Amino acid sequence: MALSEFQVEPWLVLAFCSAIFFIGLAGLLIRRNILVILMCIELMLNAVNLTFVTFSKIHNHMGGQMSVFFIITVAAAESAVGLGLVIAMFRTVRSVDTDEIQLLKQ
Repeated sequence: MALSEFQVEPWLVLAFCSAIFFIGLAGLLIRRNILVILMCIELMLNAVNLTFVTFSKIHNHMGGQMSVFFIITVAAAESAVGLGLVIAMFRTVRSVDTDEIQLLKQ
């Protein structure tokens, strides 16, 4: 069997996607560092992207892959804005820990 003939079962890919998503969700709920929280959100978005591509492949429809394109665009914008906010917060508070943020509690 050639490598190009190798097929991965869709249920295996979807199980992998759900594991990645729940790892990101656990990191989002447990961690306190804003940079780690942003990475966990990106991990969750990538799991959703892989799920869309898998269902797009199963149903032989390009809608899922077009959705992935837009999700990647939004994720890039979210990363840029999020990192800008983290840098601005670090300059004022000198920490990126979510417990240290007291600016919005007035």
